[in-house]
Amino acid sequence: MRLAAVALCLLLALAGCFGVAPGPDAPAPGGGTDDGADGGPNGRSPALGANGTLSVHFINVGQSASALVISPTGETMLVDSGDYGDDGEHVVRYLERRGVDRVDHLVTSHADADHIGGHAAVIEHFETEGEGVGAVYDPGIASSTRTYEEYLDAVERHDVPLYRTVAGDSIPLDGASVRVLAPPDGYLADRERNENSLVLYLRFGETAVLLPGDAEASAERYVVNRSGGSIPATVLSAGHHGSASSTGEALLDATDPKIAVVSSAFDSRYGHPHEETLRRLAARDVRTYWTATHGDVAVVSDGDRASVYTQRAAPTDPLALREGDPVAPGTDDALERRAVVDGDVVDGRSGTDRTESPPALVVAEVHADAAGDDRRNLNDEYVVFENAGDAPLDVSGWTVRDEAGKTYAVPEGVVLDPGERVTLRTGDADGGRDGTDLHWGAGGPVWNNDGDTVVVENDNGDRILTETYA
Repeated sequence: MRLAAVALCLLLALAGCFGVAPGPDAPAPGGGTDDGADGGPNGRSPALGANGTLSVHFINVGQSASALVISPTGETMLVDSGDYGDDGEHVVRYLERRGVDRVDHLVTSHADADHIGGHAAVIEHFETEGEGVGAVYDPGIASSTRTYEEYLDAVERHDVPLYRTVAGDSIPLDGASVRVLAPPDGYLADRERNENSLVLYLRFGETAVLLPGDAEASAERYVVNRSGGSIPATVLSAGHHGSASSTGEALLDATDPKIAVVSSAFDSRYGHPHEETLRRLAARDVRTYWTATHGDVAVVSDGDRASVYTQRAAPTDPLALREGDPVAPGTDDALERRAVVDGDVVDGRSGTDRTESPPALVVAEVHADAAGDDRRNLNDEYVVFENAGDAPLDVSGWTVRDEAGKTYAVPEGVVLDPGERVTLRTGDADGGRDGTDLHWGAGGPVWNNDGDTVVVENDNGDRILTETYA
């Protein structure tokens, strides 16, 4: 059979089967309260990760796993693709809804069918209907399943570069650092697949995310020891779907996460997430999101703070996760912001643990497409801001700008009471305030109809919010 030859090729990493994975490009690591639903503009989903933000989307694929990473420059990395039972349908549909037309980096954490179930479909879709798949990264331990064979067939059929990837390698995601922390070149635990999952460490500014696949005790011990006991992570994906054999005490001590995300089914036949894991998270007050009850979960970072978006509001106390209602995979509800936390990963080590409420000023609505000719109806192009805090907010001297750098300065004396909104209209040349309206006085349209980014900075130049609509 053809599979036997390919499997042997994987086991031996012979020339012509695997390329050499990229070398390290960054130093090795080491040596909040939910605010309720206030989705993006017009209920739109959050930033995709371009426009200077990094986003990590944990896709609700039931008792399996898949995470989409979009870099600050728009490059994409897909880590795993769900279970063989749905043949990549949920993952491909999710990527399409996000406007993704190319997968620059497709990562196989390990060869189990609940992690590579959609690989063949993803490769086929983007190679025939999209802009292709740039490269595939695999730890190199084969499986005898038909799912694995179909994945390798798709790689060969479309001539996609395939890299055997191990600790010390990196994935060249533009605008962010992606280090591979495990497995070692000689593998662990007699080549057991879970224990030799690719463990990825993403860094962007002061935000870090650890994606351990199905790594269990041996792999976690290797990663912690190799890092000197410090792998500070803003976000931790719970290993092996929240199994008791993963997300151990030593890893939690080393990562000190503020947010954990569990990917498993609501009625998991394995009982995931296990109570032991949830108790360990609860003991550290780690706010925990479960794809089974929160639906798709997206973490969007501007390099300083990370916003968490989910499809549904549900308990985040680890011991109360099962009190939420189930969300079926493939549900296409909009993502809504639930919390904001500081990254606090400085020079490879955690800073103080300070979970913050979201900034008081939020974007309530963007109306970019004015009626008729945009150029002749500038007052019908506007952004609505709201003071979502519980105290008056003085925004005098603050600036609003778009992705292209067009800037508006708020005049003196603009103070918003709690819950008060103000509308910034593009037109009218006086630049002042008229009741609940501010007037930019721009000579032409500012906000792109097909997507743009609203950036607000205070009078000290500190960024208050970044909101992207599409």
